[in-house]
Amino acid sequence: MIRSARTALRAADGDVATEDRLKAIITARRADYLRHRLIHTGRTAAGAVAVGAPVAVGVATGGLWVDLAIGLAGFATGAWHGRPGRRPAPGAPEIASAEPTVDLDDETIQKAVNECGFRGAIRIVQPTQTSPDGSSVTVFDMPGASTAAELKKKLASLAAALGRDVSMVDVTKAGAEGRVSLWMSNTPPFDAPRLSPLLDLVNTLDAFKTGVPVAWNKRGQHVVLPINNSSFVIAGGTRSGKGVGASNLVVGAAMDPRINLRIVAGKENGEWNAYAKAGVASTYFKPSPERLLALLKALFADKGRRERTLDTLSKSKITADTIDKVGGIELLVIDEVATYTRPGKPLRDEILEALTDLSAVAAGAGILMVLITQYPEVDILPTALAMNCTTRWAMKVESASQSNAILGGGASGMGRDSSKFDPPIPGLGWLVNGFAGITDLARSFDLDEDERGEITELMLRAAKLREKAGRLAGQWQDPIEQQLLNETGLSSAAGGPDRNGIPGRAAGQLNPAQQRQLAACRQVLLAMDQLGRDVAQLDEMAGIIRAITGDELGEVLRAAGAGGTVKVTIDERRVNGYRRADIEDAARFLEGA
Repeated sequence: MIRSARTALRAADGDVATEDRLKAIITARRADYLRHRLIHTGRTAAGAVAVGAPVAVGVATGGLWVDLAIGLAGFATGAWHGRPGRRPAPGAPEIASAEPTVDLDDETIQKAVNECGFRGAIRIVQPTQTSPDGSSVTVFDMPGASTAAELKKKLASLAAALGRDVSMVDVTKAGAEGRVSLWMSNTPPFDAPRLSPLLDLVNTLDAFKTGVPVAWNKRGQHVVLPINNSSFVIAGGTRSGKGVGASNLVVGAAMDPRINLRIVAGKENGEWNAYAKAGVASTYFKPSPERLLALLKALFADKGRRERTLDTLSKSKITADTIDKVGGIELLVIDEVATYTRPGKPLRDEILEALTDLSAVAAGAGILMVLITQYPEVDILPTALAMNCTTRWAMKVESASQSNAILGGGASGMGRDSSKFDPPIPGLGWLVNGFAGITDLARSFDLDEDERGEITELMLRAAKLREKAGRLAGQWQDPIEQQLLNETGLSSAAGGPDRNGIPGRAAGQLNPAQQRQLAACRQVLLAMDQLGRDVAQLDEMAGIIRAITGDELGEVLRAAGAGGTVKVTIDERRVNGYRRADIEDAARFLEGA
């Protein structure tokens, strides 16, 4: 048990809450172990004294039956006192056993169902089948006219009756309304974080048909969300993990060049800068209600153009073979949406009206939204807006009313209450997507930028995919950014001239050679970010960028206006390389700033 906890602790590197909990478990189990050793040693010694004298008498008298009886008594004494103690050490937290607390047999299931308030006998349809991972599945019919849906509403009570956490039990309908497939695990499925499978992705992702892997469910299966006919709400309190959940979705979308990312930040920090630096974000700007309202108007106007294109194609909505013909899928990401929709904020009413209208009528034209907030309240996300976003992910919040504001009225009464996570686990929430048939607990995959630079790494890959498809910012005619430019005089394509979310003067029209030069400058800057310094050699940057040699990269950079290599200092060595400032100057010139 101690070894298992240590393994989980290593896997939880960086997850502070999980680390603290696992350290407490290790401390308590060590105390249990030491206490048991002391008790067992003392009792064994006492048993030796108690048994030793009679044995000596038996040996002296030569009584065989006396010796045999004494030996059996000694064996029984040692076996009894050698059992592990079940109570935790004084002051230590209660620790759940690593083994199942009950066996999943017919009688146990029958009793648990009855204890949840369902009278009568169940009928086993498929006896318990156990998997190698220790999980098991049993199919049975509910008593009388009771349904699987009714049992699912009492999932927490069922888990308690079975001696497990709610995350270790799952109920689904198995065909008929009253037929239940009961899944149960011996270990908590969400304790240890899992790395995002996107980190292994090198090719284009079909986010429209295949979807984006964002999380795993209690059965360990990947939760894959398609980006086609549903907008998204991702909400949760501070440190609930909603940002990582959203990152999984948006990073996956970036790996599909047909998706035009429009990212609107809610803070001035650099959380979303990686998308702009790589040229992946078609639009990116930091808090500006005026520009957001202009963007919403531009998207609504583009809806009309898209619908006219669909009309000529005799289509009622966007399909896999019409995505390119209408100009791609528009995905508007608004982080910390409360920055714009909280009562008293500038242009709040106009922004809310535009968001509600767009969410209601634009999905069929391929215009979707991802709304992220740590304040899931009706003042921030009115019901009309939240319910138009048919994919909803509710992580840890403070109250059932906040949970219902995300998942829909009455969700908490059906057992889906994200205020009841105890203890809260970063990234764990109730995920609902009617189109994909998902209503389940799900924990987002681990995807880190601050410590491991994983989003920057993935954006380098996405940039190569988009450059090949001609869909990097600046490579194609973007009607949305053109309208923003016409209205404001400033461009926020790929985050503006400095790729930092600050709009600036529009980039000039570039020929294919200049587009390649600008893309190379951006990739070099990202490579320097990954190396963690402002100077670098051609070969090491080419090794990060890939698909280009050091000599080829040098030619492109010279043509871009960055000049030739100069003497730079790396690890106390004087070598030939490039300085960040020279690359930035060349990129700024090409961008028209």
